[in-house]
Amino acid sequence: MSMEPQIRYCTTSDGASIAYATMGAGPAVVVPPGVHSFSGLLRVIPGYRAICAAISAAFTLVQYDGRGMGLSGRDRREYDMNARLLDLDAVVRAVGAETFALYGSQFGGLPAMAYTARHPDRVTSLVLYNSFSSGERFFTESAGGRWNAALESVTVEQWESVSEAIAARSMPADAGPDYVRDMGTALRETWEPADFLAHRQAAREIDVSGELAAISVPTLVVTTVTATGGAGIGAASRELATTIPNARLIRVTSRWAGWDERDYATLVAFLSEHTPSAATADAPTANAPAAPTGMVVVLFTDIVDSTALTERLGDAAFRTASRALDEGMRAAMREAGGTPVEGKVLGDGVMGVFTSASQAIDAARRCIELSAVSELQLHVGLHAGDVIHEKGNVYGGAVNIASRVCGLSAPGEVLVSDIVRGLAGTSAGVEFEDRGEQALKGIDDAVRVYEVRWRE
Repeated sequence: MSMEPQIRYCTTSDGASIAYATMGAGPAVVVPPGVHSFSGLLRVIPGYRAICAAISAAFTLVQYDGRGMGLSGRDRREYDMNARLLDLDAVVRAVGAETFALYGSQFGGLPAMAYTARHPDRVTSLVLYNSFSSGERFFTESAGGRWNAALESVTVEQWESVSEAIAARSMPADAGPDYVRDMGTALRETWEPADFLAHRQAAREIDVSGELAAISVPTLVVTTVTATGGAGIGAASRELATTIPNARLIRVTSRWAGWDERDYATLVAFLSEHTPSAATADAPTANAPAAPTGMVVVLFTDIVDSTALTERLGDAAFRTASRALDEGMRAAMREAGGTPVEGKVLGDGVMGVFTSASQAIDAARRCIELSAVSELQLHVGLHAGDVIHEKGNVYGGAVNIASRVCGLSAPGEVLVSDIVRGLAGTSAGVEFEDRGEQALKGIDDAVRVYEVRWRE
């Protein structure tokens, strides 16, 4: 199973942009973030990949980065409990999960416990892995927390050295120097140093011990016998298992290379036992609309000069940027009332279909705005006509013409065919500049195209 899930974006009720990704199929298991971006954990830690593979084999695993960290937007930097719960709520709304399980590891356990206590009707079960009831307890009782505190005064000035020191202390001795280096890199990719300190201070002030007794759902507390956090982690796990009603404790033997097979089986069996059957569960994609057939407006996008960008940015950086833009555009198309096409399209862009021209033009505007904050520019073209929906894709002459119109557009420009202009009329709140009739490759008749200009 691929450990490189597609990144999507959603927006919280207070305007933060949150990156999330899903793996697998079935009822949702949602993973609130701890200190690292989920993308870094998947890349570096074998044990984390193994846990994700075990869960996503039977469920839809939903991972996300909180505001101000990792792949999420950096313009909002509130890290208190209220902000963390807003992030979680936005993600479960985005995937359409009415009920779901929560899996909280270390600091990710804090919002998982608070959300479960406050929304018992939505959480089917709770898993807590090496977690604790308060940030202060971690910083004062665990070896990792006490040791890392000494680094705070030099974090901003010596972020690379500090991040690798944190990685070295938090990983087991058998991880090896390459993995320690990679984990330090992952931490730097997740945080700017000042934001890391702000997140750490906010975590120190969070205490959910007063809410433990209100957790009414079945809870599995997992603690690692060889946890690098030291004896404090084990004691904190025992406290959780004792205080949370209907909780039970299991111990696993490793957090680096992975658990024993029986431990994965225990985890999946616990989640399955307390999850509604697939026939009645609200799977994250249950409400996703099917692409319309017949007469539709087709929006076609393509990344400008992707080959040269790959050479300039490097393959990994280009793939990260293009995946983020891809998922952002898919979300934008849905928000505008359309349906992004899941199948592969020509080029490196995204195609969507709409039942109205004004929706499609609105989606085109949203896509251009997303590209404006990315390193990647877009060609965008729209045409309308009959299509056929088959196996996650749409086909027909209208798709071909939309692709050709897209190819005519300059970077950052939206071009539409005369049919789309006629359908939009004055309802789209835009102006159209006539670009004349254009000969399109593979199309017998010339097509008149127009540039879309948004009114000031």
